[in-house]
Amino acid sequence: MPVIEPTEIIPPRGRYVAASPYSGVLGSRLFAFLIDVVAVGVLWGIATMIVLTMGLLTFGLAWLLLPALWPIVALFYNGLTVSGPRRGTWGMRVAGIQLVQTDGGRVPFVTAAAHAVLFYVSVSVLTPLVLLIGMVRNDRRLLHDLLVGTVAVRRDA
Repeated sequence: MPVIEPTEIIPPRGRYVAASPYSGVLGSRLFAFLIDVVAVGVLWGIATMIVLTMGLLTFGLAWLLLPALWPIVALFYNGLTVSGPRRGTWGMRVAGIQLVQTDGGRVPFVTAAAHAVLFYVSVSVLTPLVLLIGMVRNDRRLLHDLLVGTVAVRRDA
């Protein structure tokens, strides 16, 4: 059996192979999702306090918004942050990924909002199975990415 020298395994100093823009994206997306749930929860709490206060001023009429408040906050959070100049939610920024269109351009607000809606629908219907599509694809795109024409890539790629 041949002996492998350490110099054959470790590339020489200053030479390294550039990683794919999709490497590590699935794990980063899971981490980003956890951060985003906390962020949406905090924003939802603030919005709930505002709506409760408005309900006192409108004799309870504003309280009709309470059941739909979480989806509204999540939709605007995703739409505004993904379509913004940094191309990702707060969780995506922390995780080092960004969401772009398949041509590399910035995602418009309507597409980002549709991406969020499809994400929440697919996760609630297919829960862990939604990740299977990303595991078998080289570009790590999930079902909702395919439907709206977006791709998640590493920021440093």
